[in-house]
Amino acid sequence: MKILVTGGAGFIGSHLCNALLAAGHHVTNIDNFDTFYDKSIKLNNIVKHKKSANYKFIEGDILNLTALLNNQSFDLIIHLAAKAGVRPSLENPIAYHRVNVEGTLNLLEYARHNNIPKFIFASSSSVYGENPSVPWRENDTRLMPISPYAASKISAELLGKTYATLFGLNFIALRFFTVYGPGQRPDLAIHKFFKLIYNDKPITVFGDGSTMRDYTFIDDIVSGIMSAVNLPTSKSESEIFNLGNSDTIKLTELISEIENIIGKKAIINSLPEQTGDVSRTFADISKSKQILDYNPKTKIADGLKKFNNWYIQNNKK
Repeated sequence: MKILVTGGAGFIGSHLCNALLAAGHHVTNIDNFDTFYDKSIKLNNIVKHKKSANYKFIEGDILNLTALLNNQSFDLIIHLAAKAGVRPSLENPIAYHRVNVEGTLNLLEYARHNNIPKFIFASSSSVYGENPSVPWRENDTRLMPISPYAASKISAELLGKTYATLFGLNFIALRFFTVYGPGQRPDLAIHKFFKLIYNDKPITVFGDGSTMRDYTFIDDIVSGIMSAVNLPTSKSESEIFNLGNSDTIKLTELISEIENIIGKKAIINSLPEQTGDVSRTFADISKSKQILDYNPKTKIADGLKKFNNWYIQNNKK
């Protein structure tokens, strides 16, 4: 297939492009190298992709697609590009709305006018917010977002569903649950914890450490996306799938696992709970198992060891 990937130079996107190219697809990747973190990391992510004849990279903004793509058509759009992070969205909600909502709308319009039949959207577990009914199921309408980031993801999902209804698009939203693994963004907790503990610097813990997350290894996330890619295209259909590990762990337990792998204790800097952070994420993946044949295989201890091996090999100390 001929596939357009947005945000394909990032953590999840670059792993996905590996899989798409290995499966023989033709990939066009758009990424604007957002300054959220160092551009050199993303450039390194796509070095090997550029060696493939089936890969094309375009540096640019999803808000300016027509100029970038000149009305090329594709078999599928996989939309990963977004302003990332819950806490930064509290500081600049307008930018998050513009990129995450207007940017998605721009892509949906591009799909509509260029007869692209299928659209896969990277959503987030944050849309569930503080919903106490766990594990979270896709058909639960009690979405309780507590950050502009989460609200922007819900808005994008609703736009996709609307385009499916009005214009016959096959729209699939994948709600990712705390993705980690080799190549993880440097701003995310697991990456930061490894770096700081290795360098005998304090790690910041917000609250009492009882928050729980459904950490999901990158290979399992990519397998779920690839299953969505391979689903038969159904006109005017919209679907939502949870991609999680369905196995939560407390923050204190996560830190303990990392300490055991590194072989030294963390220096803890305790601060009050942060606005916008949910107390728990927990995915019900029964629908994904049934329809996508999704079967996450990596337990947190094994995933953290794989991250540690990558960290050491890449001289991140």
